[in-house]
Amino acid sequence: MTGSGPGARGTIRVVVADDQSVVREGIVMLLGLLPGIEVVGSARDGEEAVALTAELAPDIVLMDLRMPRCDGVEATRRIRAGHPGTEVVILTTYADDDSLFPALQAGARGYLTKDAGGEEIVRSIEDVLAGQAGLAPAVQRRLLERVTAPPPVPAAPAELPDGLTVREGEVLGLVAEGMSNPEISRALHISTATVKTHINNIFGKTGVRDRVQAMRYAYLHGLAQPPHG
Repeated sequence: MTGSGPGARGTIRVVVADDQSVVREGIVMLLGLLPGIEVVGSARDGEEAVALTAELAPDIVLMDLRMPRCDGVEATRRIRAGHPGTEVVILTTYADDDSLFPALQAGARGYLTKDAGGEEIVRSIEDVLAGQAGLAPAVQRRLLERVTAPPPVPAAPAELPDGLTVREGEVLGLVAEGMSNPEISRALHISTATVKTHINNIFGKTGVRDRVQAMRYAYLHGLAQPPHG
């Protein structure tokens, strides 16, 4: 195909996928009025979108996200894996993180919401076919916010019972696993004398009198998992 269509590519062949017939027909009608765009097929769900892509090899699939049988994310993943010559532009009502990021991770190169006008849809399609991202301005802002957001502050470690230190909690957990003092020494790379000091501190803080009681204490406070079976 040759011609002076968008981006000097000639006519851009598009498949439209949307489960709502009124919306799908409206999009097809809109695209039919735009120069350089030819709608070669329409699909009612992701399964049909994948099948039409295999049959027609369109340049672009304009993909809704929430559809029966096979949603837009899974259909995008399958199209990009099996038909790398076809790009996917999402056209959906939703711009939340749970919709946006899985779609982009599946291989979509464009993402628009359904309030986009004809010019914006054409611009997104052209950008994607030129190797760029065809993202709505609101989506670009959301991505920028996500990238520039400060990393989450790690949660403070849970406080151990009876004033036990982190190291004493580690020692107690290994005692509960049935390890001897020399084994604990090797596991934690500390001397056996230090292990004995920790165990004496554990006994004093928790009130246990022997290793059996120490095991029960560790199980009770979630410092070790009791054996199964």
